[in-house]
Amino acid sequence: QVQLVEFGGGLVQAGDSLRLSCAASGRFFSTSPMGWFRQAPGKERDLVAGIAWTGDSTYYVESVKGRFTISRDNGKNMVFLQMNSLKPEDTAVYYCAQARATRGIGISPSIFTNPYWGQGTQVTVSS
Repeated sequence: QVQLVEFGGGLVQAGDSLRLSCAASGRFFSTSPMGWFRQAPGKERDLVAGIAWTGDSTYYVESVKGRFTISRDNGKNMVFLQMNSLKPEDTAVYYCAQARATRGIGISPSIFTNPYWGQGTQVTVSS
């Protein structure tokens, strides 16, 4: 059974930084691609950043490139999202996701078909 718990969200001002963390339990974390999705009110849940199970390949949606950094610690079953230079349009509920397919090469949105989800953490950026 996979359980994902996110924390680190909050209310910040534009230009501030936040670091989201996701603690994972389950047997396959170290060989699973991981991702951070976000969903704003009235919008779909979209992949923001992903990281391969090896940690050596990452994916970012264009709007966060250069501002967000995803990382993982397989020894601690943790994945992180460092968010810098936050903008009001980054406001959303952020979800940690674990891909069901393990291992593989590289990282891309298509890997996250029916992933395991965390409960989400709210990030609000005021202007």
